[in-house]
Amino acid sequence: MPVRVTLDRLIVARGLKARDLAAEIGLSETQLSLFRSGKVKGIRFSTLARMCAVLGCRPGDLLDYDHDPADRVRPADEAV
Repeated sequence: MPVRVTLDRLIVARGLKARDLAAEIGLSETQLSLFRSGKVKGIRFSTLARMCAVLGCRPGDLLDYDHDPADRVRPADEAV
């Protein structure tokens, strides 16, 4: 998938530990780790908002996208 989570870069830049960030935004370390690794299918906007509030960033700072022409075609089994 061409969407990449860039949260680790912000954690390092802010001099934080992932466990401290998880505690401050109200996630388990496991949940945050799954997000950081890109192994989640989605994330609540409220969780993104808490991350941004703590890190002093915008949602676009947490994610990046590598263009892939195949992304223009929706698989038949994917919900809208």
